[in-house]
Amino acid sequence: MAATLKDIAKEVGVSLATVSRVLNKDQSLSVSDETRQRIFEVAEQLQYSKSKRRATPIARKKLAIVQWYSESKEQDDLYYMSIRMGIERRGQQHQFEVTRIFQNNVRKLDTNVDAIIAIGKFSPKQVYNMATITDNLVFVDDDQFDSGFDSVVTDFRTATEKVVDYFWGRDIHDIGFIHGTEMTTDHELEVVDRRMLGFRTAMERRHAYNPKVVFKGDYTSESGFKMMKKAITTLGDKLPEAFFVANDPMAAGALKALQSAGIKVPERVKLFSFNNTSLATFVYPELSAVNVDTELMGTDAVDLIMSRLEGRTTVQRVELGTSLVERDSTK
Repeated sequence: MAATLKDIAKEVGVSLATVSRVLNKDQSLSVSDETRQRIFEVAEQLQYSKSKRRATPIARKKLAIVQWYSESKEQDDLYYMSIRMGIERRGQQHQFEVTRIFQNNVRKLDTNVDAIIAIGKFSPKQVYNMATITDNLVFVDDDQFDSGFDSVVTDFRTATEKVVDYFWGRDIHDIGFIHGTEMTTDHELEVVDRRMLGFRTAMERRHAYNPKVVFKGDYTSESGFKMMKKAITTLGDKLPEAFFVANDPMAAGALKALQSAGIKVPERVKLFSFNNTSLATFVYPELSAVNVDTELMGTDAVDLIMSRLEGRTTVQRVELGTSLVERDSTK
């Protein structure tokens, strides 16, 4: 009897899909060279021959990207757009049929999808609704690991510590912070800014945390403008020497408020942003920023889906590091 893919998979100890993709020379498959070589060796030993078998087209897997932002709001926040683009590029490499769902409109989801990647923040109810559709579920920028779901997140704690260290190393200890707050789209859960938690911890460790120089908005450029105007008005001459701002749109708005008040950046106030989207270089002076590899977040999410489809059952959490990019707003 002729050997089958199943025979090879059993002998090597890998999934049937892995054997098929290796023998079809799929270079996008994440598998060790040793395993790849072993599959070819076993196929030869068992005298497996593709020519004896009729090629059966493999149906494309369906991947849904659920974005908690609306399509128009995503245009204003390049952070989430970049994550989505990373998912789509990686998805194309794995030949997924990709569907986009904006503003968590799960009712538009095809219940026959093979996998879901959810970008943004979601309430327990929203998580449950997606989990009823498929077990192959990954969250990006929302840590659902403790709830039993694969997650891809950013190391906010270390990132904020780096920014505080940056200013501290320049003998700047008076640091303000502008951050945001949001609700999940079903208004069931308020999302706490983990950058705020990290900033507070870093400053308290140095006995320098001052709640009077911390302002909360909603992550938009307009909100950044308003919060900085409020800081200028309420603090007057006690305006901090530096501000850390939670994302690029808010930082751009804060910069505009400082400039409209005649306050020079970086001479009087230095600004450090977060995310390092292209917006950080579209303003003057260009913004120093914490760089987050958003495209890699999307790529890692697809790789987690692939390992799920290949049989992985353990829950995994991927936490990406960051780097600081210094520009004219702090020099």
